[in-house]
Amino acid sequence: MENTNSYISGIGSYLPSQILTNKDLEKMVDTTDEWIVTRTGIKKRHISTKEEATSDLATKASLLAIEDAKISSEEIEMIIVATSTPDMMLPSTATRVQKNIGAKNASAFDISAACSGFIYGLSVAHQFIINGTMKNVLVVGAETLSKYVDWSDRNTSVLFGDGAGAAVVSRNNIGSKIIGFHLGANGNPPREWLMLAGSGSVNKAENILEEKKNFITMNGKEIFKFSVNILPSIITTVIKKYGLTIEDIDLVIPHQANRRIIEAAAERLNMPIQKLYINIDRRANTSAASIPIAMVDARRENMLNKEDIIVLAGFGAGLTWGSMLIQY
Repeated sequence: MENTNSYISGIGSYLPSQILTNKDLEKMVDTTDEWIVTRTGIKKRHISTKEEATSDLATKASLLAIEDAKISSEEIEMIIVATSTPDMMLPSTATRVQKNIGAKNASAFDISAACSGFIYGLSVAHQFIINGTMKNVLVVGAETLSKYVDWSDRNTSVLFGDGAGAAVVSRNNIGSKIIGFHLGANGNPPREWLMLAGSGSVNKAENILEEKKNFITMNGKEIFKFSVNILPSIITTVIKKYGLTIEDIDLVIPHQANRRIIEAAAERLNMPIQKLYINIDRRANTSAASIPIAMVDARRENMLNKEDIIVLAGFGAGLTWGSMLIQY
């Protein structure tokens, strides 16, 4: 088929109703609201219930995105779910979403690229659209990170929240045009920098709980240094790749890992902080769900205007990173 353009034709997000504030955390672990806000910018986070699975959050965000795109679930031809906290090892969380939303004509699979997962997923969807083989692809970032947090560890327990965000990528010439993207990875740093070992093939199942390998572990110092360097780099790389300059950018929607990381990126890019969207104060770090949730929040706050040039930028465990240029 003839090559075409791809557009983000609909977006949606879902956040669990249960909220955990920093004041709540003060009763659970040795920390304070001031300590958390100063070091991360986080004030509260949404937490899924025991009964809520990642696919449940993903389903609700997906239905909102499909409604926003003004299509039916049966028009979705592929479902890509980016997550580090799938319902189970198999089947994929994407197949659960397919069933839940009634997308009977869609293929479905998961992507594991940590906090970069949504950008990776959008990039895959973009390829299927521009080569003319598909008309509508659903990309979801969904996480229930609270189920994998060691609540006695003040270094990680304060960082993460749960949620889901979704986008429909289409070739209907309606919505935000995808201009292009940049992806990267570096598997050389120790995986222990940021890891959720779980029940992977390198771990014997009987040792998981005993050795606390079912929890997120992180070398905060090294991850912070990586993030401070990679965020401005991937923003400038994708901008230059498509012949634009920093001055052409109306808004950056970065992964919400830490407010200090975003502020450092703004300084290095010589951009006013107002041009980098921040919602980490009320969402915390939702990993692969971070960017699509931020997109919905930014639209709700009237920060997205027609013809705006926007950069989406994510980075995370792996180490992985990705950025994307879109025209709203």
